[in-house]
Amino acid sequence: MGRIRNFFSGTRVESSPPPYLLEARSSKLFILATICIAVFTDIFLYGIIVPVIPFALSARAGVPESSVQSWVSVLLAVYGAALLVGSPIAGWYADNSSSRRLPLLIGLLMLAGSTVMLCLARSVALLIVGRILQGVSAAIVWTVGQALLVDTVGQAEIGETLGYVSLSMSLGILVAPLLGGLVYEKAGYYSVFYMAFGTLALDIVLRLVLIEKKIARQWLNDDVTEAETVAADAMPSQEQNTASTAEKKPEQDTPVTPVKQSKWPPLFTLLKSKRLVAALWGCVVQASLMTAFDSVIPLFVQETFGWDSIGAGLTFLAVMVPSFASPAVGWFSDRFGPRWLCVVGFIFAIPFWVLLRLVTHNTMGQKVLLMALLALIGISLTLVMPPLMAEITYIVEAKEKQSPGRFGKNGAYAQAYALFIMAFAAGTLIGPVWSGYVRDSAGWGTMSWSLGLFSLTGAIPCLIYTGGLITETNAKTAEERAINAPTAADSRRVETSEV
Repeated sequence: MGRIRNFFSGTRVESSPPPYLLEARSSKLFILATICIAVFTDIFLYGIIVPVIPFALSARAGVPESSVQSWVSVLLAVYGAALLVGSPIAGWYADNSSSRRLPLLIGLLMLAGSTVMLCLARSVALLIVGRILQGVSAAIVWTVGQALLVDTVGQAEIGETLGYVSLSMSLGILVAPLLGGLVYEKAGYYSVFYMAFGTLALDIVLRLVLIEKKIARQWLNDDVTEAETVAADAMPSQEQNTASTAEKKPEQDTPVTPVKQSKWPPLFTLLKSKRLVAALWGCVVQASLMTAFDSVIPLFVQETFGWDSIGAGLTFLAVMVPSFASPAVGWFSDRFGPRWLCVVGFIFAIPFWVLLRLVTHNTMGQKVLLMALLALIGISLTLVMPPLMAEITYIVEAKEKQSPGRFGKNGAYAQAYALFIMAFAAGTLIGPVWSGYVRDSAGWGTMSWSLGLFSLTGAIPCLIYTGGLITETNAKTAEERAINAPTAADSRRVETSEV
């Protein structure tokens, strides 16, 4: 009975026994795998039904063929709107909740409910509600999941860790539309959702089994305490007194800094930071460039090369395959800082965006050129995302060191990543609209060089602010950030400028 109460409360109940396989279920590897699969599942369930939405609208909801395109746009837009609105709410709740796991389970219920609704819907209203629940679920998974990873691995490894999350996201974006379209074409409407429910079942099991590090410590600390007690009993009394004195001395020498919590919600305090705004703008640009292909590549390869939907889907492999290097990029960011990775990524992409204008006719050389340019753009985008995700953690860490306790006992990581999700969602709205509108009105060539210029707008703020103001000496590695904690004077100066 105690284990059941522990499961639902998320805290230790009286002298209840530890959960089964406690160390394995609270390990870094298991928590990372759970969050990565949660992110993949969320993106997968979003993308897998995109190919079947037109059918669901016309054949099941009775929407006239002339109105299908507009309703498809509405269903895409309400997902983005739910993501934008839900992210700050989910972040605030997670930072003020005693457990990260509870909001993850709430998000899981929403995701399951939305999938059932979309599977059974025979009205536009139910389809809209299903997409809204999908958007809110995505907001919870991203904000709470990334905050939980920071709690678990700490800042020293966060870049590499978030690289795996970025890889999971890219895999979801890559395989979902391909599998959705293929399964729908070969096996029908409900088969798409059978695949969705199978993926969801794995996600459910992992999220239910997961135990947070801070929850696990309620039992693991008992083992440490008992070991220390046994060692102390075996130690001569004189040595015990010496050890006790040594333990107490640093406490007497260390001045206690008063904790001052900001009267403003952390969300607004963070937005006053130019460094964070630069990182968020980088996220907007990166997401816009990554999703710009969604609305133009299928039509372009069909018109230029005569490829069908499967061929168009395989074209996206060139952009997404480089994302397998995301963990390595994150590792590099942890050790050398995020600035130059972001700048090089944005600058590196510019000539390849511009050169896309050279792809104009149906020859083998043109097909190879298109794939090569898409792969090089994919490499550049991979250099940007993991460092920007890690940069958000670095910013919260720096602000907490400037004024310990300003964000409360749980910190502000979930709310910081809520801002990241909002920026990413904004980019996913801007990218397809930009590329589609410019190509329709001014042509493929104009679209390509305009997106190249847009990439430049991401490089400039990152050059100036990412990793700290470029004119100052900034810590690059986790060790340097830990050693070079700001003094009180530095804190007042930085809080005034909010860089």
